[in-house]
Amino acid sequence: MKSSSKSRIRKKDLLVAILDFFAHDTGRSYNYQQVSNALGLTKQALKVLVAECLAELSVQNHLIEVSKGKFKFNERGLYVEGVIKRSRNGKNYLMPDDGGDPIFIAERNSRQAMNGDRVRVLHSAKKTYSEPEGEVVAILEHATTTFVGVLEVERSYAFLVTDSKRLANDIFIPKDKLKGGKTGQKALVRIVEWPERSKNPIGEVIDVLGEVGDNDTEMNAIMAEFGLPYRYPEAVEKAAETIPEAIPAEEVARREDFRKVATFTVDPHDAKDFDDALSLRKLPNGRWEVGVHIADVTYYVKPGSLIDKEAEKRATSVYLVDRTIPMLPERLSNGLCSLRPNEDKCCYSCIFEMDNHAVVKKYRIVHTLINSDRRFAYEEVQDVIDGAEGDFKEEILQLNAFAKQLRQKRFAAGAINFDRWEMKFNIDEKGKPIGVYVKSATQSNQLIEEFMLLANRTVATHIGQSGAPKTFVYRVHDLPDAEKLEDLMQFIKRFGYKMKASGSKTEVAKSINNLLDQVQGKSEENLIETVAIRSMAKAIYSTVNKGHYGLAFDYYTHFTSPIRRYPDMLVHRLLDRYLAGGRSVSQDTYEEWCQHSSAMEQLAAQAERASIKYKMVEFMAERVGNTYEGVISGVTEWGLYVEINENKCEGMIPIRELDDDFYEFDEKSYCLKGRRQHKCYQLGQPVTIQVTRANLERKQLDFSLVK
Repeated sequence: MKSSSKSRIRKKDLLVAILDFFAHDTGRSYNYQQVSNALGLTKQALKVLVAECLAELSVQNHLIEVSKGKFKFNERGLYVEGVIKRSRNGKNYLMPDDGGDPIFIAERNSRQAMNGDRVRVLHSAKKTYSEPEGEVVAILEHATTTFVGVLEVERSYAFLVTDSKRLANDIFIPKDKLKGGKTGQKALVRIVEWPERSKNPIGEVIDVLGEVGDNDTEMNAIMAEFGLPYRYPEAVEKAAETIPEAIPAEEVARREDFRKVATFTVDPHDAKDFDDALSLRKLPNGRWEVGVHIADVTYYVKPGSLIDKEAEKRATSVYLVDRTIPMLPERLSNGLCSLRPNEDKCCYSCIFEMDNHAVVKKYRIVHTLINSDRRFAYEEVQDVIDGAEGDFKEEILQLNAFAKQLRQKRFAAGAINFDRWEMKFNIDEKGKPIGVYVKSATQSNQLIEEFMLLANRTVATHIGQSGAPKTFVYRVHDLPDAEKLEDLMQFIKRFGYKMKASGSKTEVAKSINNLLDQVQGKSEENLIETVAIRSMAKAIYSTVNKGHYGLAFDYYTHFTSPIRRYPDMLVHRLLDRYLAGGRSVSQDTYEEWCQHSSAMEQLAAQAERASIKYKMVEFMAERVGNTYEGVISGVTEWGLYVEINENKCEGMIPIRELDDDFYEFDEKSYCLKGRRQHKCYQLGQPVTIQVTRANLERKQLDFSLVK
């Protein structure tokens, strides 16, 4: 240490100096006298301070006390493994595997690690007592090597200009690796090399997506950005074409025949993949028979086949604003498996015998053959529920009466009522949004939902309670995080609401439902619902059954959408196996499938949100300069998110725009607070904004406050 500083050294600086000393000689142990001498500290008061620091560093696990008064560097605490996350402002942080605090990684210390990479990091002593800081020493696993961006082509080389949120540097592309790409076109590029001393990685073009701003280009770019396939492999399409359409007589004979029972499908008006149908008939004993019929996809798609491998990899269909990217080839998803009207279709069905109070007296899970009488859109069924005349009116009204009773029982048992709206767009023939509207769930949606929930729950319970434990694919939803519930309780107090954050599962759930009922129709409804949802755990697939908290079910699975979800196909195959008396399958294998499916579901949801965001920015681009009333929907260290009341479009007021004070982020209170004048911008606060910028490339809307 510098001699001039020895008489007035701060404890914080001494701690750093001691840790640096031990880090440079990790093999030996020292007492306070030896450390003091090494640092040139001769005054007794400073030696006492060294002793205090050694004890403190030992408590904090930076040093190990190997014998009384002798300390050694703790190398086990030196390295941390985790995932690199690149924040919106371009800073890199390590998210440790053990759930510890994020560790800042300066770009110079990143060793060219990219967003999502798994890395090993060396803790730096320099920032130990302020923001934790580290240096990447090894990249354990790359999250991705492919990136989407815009090409800039020069005479003998090119660059792919990428979004800085994912990659800090543009990608250098040799001229012979351009694949015909031109300046201004979007492309998908793979990084093939990143020389250690080079600022830019070297890449090659995999696919030229098209011109910036073209609708197909932008939607394919969103899929590629999340590593999702935007085309179907030709070989898989050809394999689907070889599947015969005719159902053999022996297959018909082994199935229960429902072709003469009143049966219909209910789906969005623009849907083509109909994977569920309902049937209804009165039984001689006075009860009702309700059939929930699900497309028997696994009759056509055999394990290990080319189609099955592609479906496993995709795990889910992806629903963008203007298109569906199906999990299965269209010949199956929209043809052979789709329960289209007036066609014989193979199904896997749950057949329920119910009394007039929607109590299930008996059920059976069987392979069936159906012939749907009618394809309804939700709006048509809603019209019948509202009193209009229409086909199958008696059946629709009876099923709706059952659905209402099933729904009421769920909520009485502690299910949580998250009925949220969706943002929808009116799109012209070129994919341009010409209008935006909000769509909420109606009774017709709830009718279908309740019978799908009943089938999923019945299948899961049948296997889960069938005696000897068997490996199965469950859809699980864990209990909410207690700390997040407490934060929610504190947050809603500012709006004058109360709720229970502790107690039994049912008590807490009923308290949340009571809150959601109270906010219905209020200006803060969407905001409080959003914060409440964030306090919940995410539902995932797992072979370990934990029940489903949000639905208040002890057993739950996904059985009802095998055209668009791979876990449902797994469930169908396991049902076949276990109903035939087969032994349990390998839990490890199925857990891997569960984890993959959960991960792909999250990616698909992110891609869907990105497409909504793109169309939202595209819609608002023609409204730059307009003024709107809105509400603060998000608060971060880099600014305020505001949702426009009129159309639910969301943009950001960058913190640099709040120039009347120095604002700091208060995470607990969901607010930005001025340091001098103490002015506060908080979640839920109404504001007036002006649209200032619409950046389609970044899918970003910028607002400014109208004072």
